[in-house]
Amino acid sequence: MTPRRGGRRDARLIYAAAFVRSAIISLIGVIVAIHLAGLGFSITRIGVVIGCGLAGSALATLLVSLRADAWGRRRMLVAFGVLSATGYTALALASDIAILLPLAFLGMLNGMGRDRGGATALEQAILPDTTAADGRTWALAWYNVVLDCGHALGALAGATPVLLSRTLAIDTIAAHRLTFLFCAGVTLVGIVPYLGLSTQTEFAPAADAAVAAASASPETRRVVRRLAVLFGLDSIGGGFLNTTLIAYWFFRRYGTSEAELALLFFAARALNAVSHVGAAWLARRIGLLNTMVWTHLPSSVFLMIAPVAPTATAAAALFLAREALVEMDVPTRQSYVMAVVPRSARTFASGITNVTRTVGWAVGPSVAGAVMQHAALGGPLIIGGTLKIAYDVLLYRSFRHVRPPEETPASRDAIGTT
Repeated sequence: MTPRRGGRRDARLIYAAAFVRSAIISLIGVIVAIHLAGLGFSITRIGVVIGCGLAGSALATLLVSLRADAWGRRRMLVAFGVLSATGYTALALASDIAILLPLAFLGMLNGMGRDRGGATALEQAILPDTTAADGRTWALAWYNVVLDCGHALGALAGATPVLLSRTLAIDTIAAHRLTFLFCAGVTLVGIVPYLGLSTQTEFAPAADAAVAAASASPETRRVVRRLAVLFGLDSIGGGFLNTTLIAYWFFRRYGTSEAELALLFFAARALNAVSHVGAAWLARRIGLLNTMVWTHLPSSVFLMIAPVAPTATAAAALFLAREALVEMDVPTRQSYVMAVVPRSARTFASGITNVTRTVGWAVGPSVAGAVMQHAALGGPLIIGGTLKIAYDVLLYRSFRHVRPPEETPASRDAIGTT
C-alpha cells in the first residue's frame, strides 16, 4: 500500500497539535501537585484530584473507541481541546476540592506529565493511514518524538511560576494561577491544526464504530481484549510513577526546587524523544514485541532502586537511566496494536487499549498518594516498578508468537492489506 495523497500534510498537522498539547501537559505535571499542596491539599487529596482527571480522560478515550468514527474524528479532537482548556482554567480559579473534582473530570486534567488520553488514541488511529505499512512504526516513532519534545519543553517551562513570582513580585499561588491560565489559552491555540485536517482522516464517517467493533472477527476481539488487560496492568503501575508524584517525591525527599525539577524533567523528556527513534531502529532488527519487553523491563529496575539513593544526584541519575529506556515501548506498542488488527478495527482497538491504560493511570495516583502519606514516601516507586515487570513478563508469554505482517516473511507482499 502506498501513502494516500495528502497523508504527509495530515501527519504534520497532527504532529503540530500534539506538540502543543504535550508541552502543556508536561508543564502541568511538574507544578500541579506543588500548587495543590500550597492550597493546603494533603498528598492523598492531590492523588484523588489527579485520579479524577484521569477518569475523565478514560471516559473520553472510551468514547473515541465507540463513537469517534460516527461523530467525526476531527470534531472530537477539537472538543477535547476545548474541554482540556476548561480543566486548566479550573485549576487557576478553584480552591475548593468540591468544585475542583468535577471540573478536573470534565476537563480531563492530566497530572501524569505525559500526553495520554482520547486525543492521542485518536491520532494513533489516524497516523497509520498517512503512510505505507512498512513506514507505520516510523510514523508513530516520529509522532512520539514530537510528543516528547513537547514534554521536554513543557518540563523546562515548569520554572515559569518561579520566574513570574520574581518578575511580578507576586506570591507562588498567584504565579501558579497565571501559569494555568496561560496553559488554557495555548491549549485553545493548539486546536487550530485540527481544523486543517483533510476529510480523508475520517474513516466511514456515517458508520457507527460500535457496530464495526461488534462485527469484528472473534479473533480480533480476543486479541484486543488480551492486549487491553495487559496494558491496564502496566498503566496501574504507571499511575504510581506519574510525573506529579515523582516530582513531589523529589521535592519532599531531597528538597529539590521547582527550577531543578524543571531541568530534571526536561532532560528526561529529551531522553524519551531520542529513545523513540532508537526503538524504531531496534524494532526493524529484533521485532516490535522484543523491543517492547527487553527495553521496558530494565527501566523498572532502575526506578525501584531510586528510593535507596543517598543523594538527589544519585536518585536523578537512576531516574534518567530509567527515562532513557521506559518510552521505547510506546511507538512499538502502538505500531504492534495497529498491525495485528484489521484497518476497520483500528479506532476501536486504539480506543479500547488506551482506555484501559487511562483507567489504570486513574487508579494508580489515588492509591499512590495514600501510600506516600501513610506508609512510605518512596513506596509508589517499588509498587509501580513491580507491576510493570509483571506486565512485561506476561506480555511476552502471551504474544511472543503473534507477529505483525512485516515480521512474517511469507506475508511481506501483503503488508498494508489489513
